[in-house]
Amino acid sequence: MRSIFWAIVTSGLLAVSAMAEPLQPREGWVVNPTTKNYSDLIADLKKAVKANKMGVVTQAGPTKAAANRGITIPGNRVIGVFNNKFAVRTLALSTAAMIEAPIRFYVTENPDQTATLAYKTPSHVFAPYMDEVGAELVEVAAELDVIFAQIAAAAAQ
Repeated sequence: MRSIFWAIVTSGLLAVSAMAEPLQPREGWVVNPTTKNYSDLIADLKKAVKANKMGVVTQAGPTKAAANRGITIPGNRVIGVFNNKFAVRTLALSTAAMIEAPIRFYVTENPDQTATLAYKTPSHVFAPYMDEVGAELVEVAAELDVIFAQIAAAAAQ
């Protein structure tokens, strides 16, 4: 009986801890709250990625896996985006910098059923390698900054 009690308390705490506050702006991040729901924002993000000649390289999120374990959490998906053109250019400049590719968008579901789109700017992501590599990586990051801003703006509309 005591173990059942603790199982209920623990699962209740897990559910409460899964309801974190919505994302807030932080250094190097762009955070775009939207009026879209989680599923629509993901679909629109993927369309915007393709329209900007980039590709969805990775996707991961704990929402479905948590549900399979009986835990309900808000929608949460990380979508890695890149293009081989930028991969080849980056790799030619720095083997180490390629660990940062793909650069990720982060879609989170808010308590009011809207969703937020966030990402670290490519220039922020590649900043640790700038002194080592120099102006050419700055140029790659600046190009990616523009593309990621365009993708985010289109997805959030």
